Amino acid sequence: MLTALELDIFTTVAEGASAEVVAEKMQASRRGTEVLLNALVALKLLRKENGVFRNTPLSARFFADTSSDSARQALLHMANLWRRWSGLTGSVRAGTPAPRSEDDRWTNAFIAAMDRNARERSQAVVKAVGTEGVRRILDLGGGSAAYSIAFASANPSVTAEVLDLADVVPLTRQYIQRAGLDGRIQARVGDMLSDPLGQGFDLVLLSAICHMFSPEENRALYRRAYAALAPGGRLVVQDFILEPEKTAPRFGALFALNMLVSTSGGSSYSEPEYAAWLAETGFRDVRHIRLPGPSGLLLAARN
Repeated sequence: MLTALELDIFTTVAEGASAEVVAEKMQASRRGTEVLLNALVALKLLRKENGVFRNTPLSARFFADTSSDSARQALLHMANLWRRWSGLTGSVRAGTPAPRSEDDRWTNAFIAAMDRNARERSQAVVKAVGTEGVRRILDLGGGSAAYSIAFASANPSVTAEVLDLADVVPLTRQYIQRAGLDGRIQARVGDMLSDPLGQGFDLVLLSAICHMFSPEENRALYRRAYAALAPGGRLVVQDFILEPEKTAPRFGALFALNMLVSTSGGSSYSEPEYAAWLAETGFRDVRHIRLPGPSGLLLAARN
């Protein structure tokens, strides 16, 4: 299925096409294309009638780029993870990330995948955090700005700044423009571990960020976030929050392997670890809010 998404089979098949036509459009072999198309029929992701292949209602809606509900770009992130996880044995032995191929162009797929996840959770996060007293938000590593968009949509007084890397920010601006919020949400290029963050923010968001960093980097990041907040401002951490033994919840424990093959020092961390880092930084009133799904929230306030 991942190969079919990479080759954009479902867009190419459209309303119906033979294996020969699909192969020609994809510039692929007839033999390989036909074998893959038949396998997709066996998986009930395509239909075949008199040698003509057609999408099912499900594949036409979610896997063809021509559909407004298409999840193809987001699902392509799984193809990149597939290649990374293939190097897991070597990563466990060496404690280092799996090699990334030079043509591993993953940014678009990664941001699309994160946006899809964030949009599904954003309303629950806004409800849990609240917008009372929130005027300025700093969204660190905000990607598609999905959470900034959700907060700004919930409160017309909210403005936000998204800080992300140079190859991400052009995509961020596209998402902001599509939401019609380019007047209230700004995106700027920066490294959250080293570049100036600014000051006087009411809320600093760290969504799906901390698992990418080592404990030392997270401590440094919390100190920087603390300095960026106005007195009484709040830090919001959304991530996989493990139990003290770090063997549950299951998804978070398995996700630590994803960080092993993908980063130099990242992992999934436990609630006691997060609480200790926040307390030593000076944050108070640390609260763990459990949300539906694999990740939760930690809220903490600056003195």
